[in-house]
Amino acid sequence: MVGNNTAYNTNAPKSVGPWRSTNKLVKIMNDSFYDLPCPVNLNAWWSFGSMLGLCLVIQLLSGLLLSAHYTAHEDMAFDSVVHIMRNVEKGWMLRNIHANGSSMFFICIYAHIARGLYYGSYLDKTVWYFGVHLFLLTMAEAFLGYTLPWGQMSYWGATVITNMLSVIPVVGESMLRYVWGGWTVCNATLKRFYTLHFLLPFVMVAVVFLHLFFLHEKGSNNPLGIESDTMCVPFHPFYTIKDLFGYVCFSFFFMYLVCVDPELLGNHLNYWPANPMKTPIHVQPEWYFMFAYAILRSIPHKAGGVYVMFLSIVVLYLIPTLHTGKYRSLCFYPLNQVVFWVLVGSFISLTWIGARPVREPYIILGQYLSVIYFSSLLLNPLSLCVWDKLLEYPKFCVSRPVDLKWFKFLAYFKLLKLVNRENSAREWANKCSKM
Repeated sequence: MVGNNTAYNTNAPKSVGPWRSTNKLVKIMNDSFYDLPCPVNLNAWWSFGSMLGLCLVIQLLSGLLLSAHYTAHEDMAFDSVVHIMRNVEKGWMLRNIHANGSSMFFICIYAHIARGLYYGSYLDKTVWYFGVHLFLLTMAEAFLGYTLPWGQMSYWGATVITNMLSVIPVVGESMLRYVWGGWTVCNATLKRFYTLHFLLPFVMVAVVFLHLFFLHEKGSNNPLGIESDTMCVPFHPFYTIKDLFGYVCFSFFFMYLVCVDPELLGNHLNYWPANPMKTPIHVQPEWYFMFAYAILRSIPHKAGGVYVMFLSIVVLYLIPTLHTGKYRSLCFYPLNQVVFWVLVGSFISLTWIGARPVREPYIILGQYLSVIYFSSLLLNPLSLCVWDKLLEYPKFCVSRPVDLKWFKFLAYFKLLKLVNRENSAREWANKCSKM
């Protein structure tokens, strides 16, 4: 009888939703991650976004711990890194995690950008622009961190890259002296770079939150590039499982770099202390800057090479305005898929060329590949337009069986459209529709 009375008790508390939906503070995180509606057809390429978040956390934590033992002074910086590797408990692992974490960061970034280019994610312009801001901030952060060990390649890499400021008209030389804090790369330069390297990640975290805010406001793109409001599933458990699998794969490769072959993506010259009196034969940046470095050295003119190199990076800002297709994803554009993979191939080849000595045949190969890199970016909107024109035909043609008559009709129709005989093409279509 007690159970029956409670069933009809109007004063009993009403059932409420889960606590994550009622707590105002937790609800913000819940709507952004746990119950976030996501398109049902996202593939593995979307996991690189969450891997970038993992990379950022790893770099922040490892960098914070390393800063407790690092000394930003030109006479002690190199020795402090050696001290971390030899004397600090698990210091070798901590340093390898931070050094190789930057490489993993850029692997994930380049995969993330490639996915955005292939599936048309750049049409969410605000999200895309904040993503490009993050890419540039990450490049700046990586360059600043590369100089801190104060090895031979760190010193001369900083000298070469900062010298690019001198090509800026009027104020270039003054900016260069201000960045150096003297007449050459010196102790003041190292202290400034260390301060910026410590502060810049906090700016990156703020931009990451803006990037995610605008992404979640409109929703993620999907491989087909179509509206997916009616085909969504919650982020958990459908995509947390996929992301966890991505983390496992990421961890296997990352731990191989950290524990087995930590210098696979590094440069052995950085194990020599910085020597301003001895210039290395080949001054080159880390591998993730090699494509831009290869473009830089392909242009004989100093200022021209610097401008073209920066154009190869900031061209990402122009990508949304260059889209001319009716559809968003390249799934519907076989011709553009070829152009996309040519772009990827030229990027990888330029990275390889950048690591080669500055001599023939690498110089001419770098020039050819630079032309291919920019040509594939410019051909993309043109091929989108051409493919849309090729597939433009009267609606009645859809219901006709695909046979020789269908191909004959389509060939004549396209030929008339190509020579700007719109009326003749319309008459031909009307004639064939009555057949």
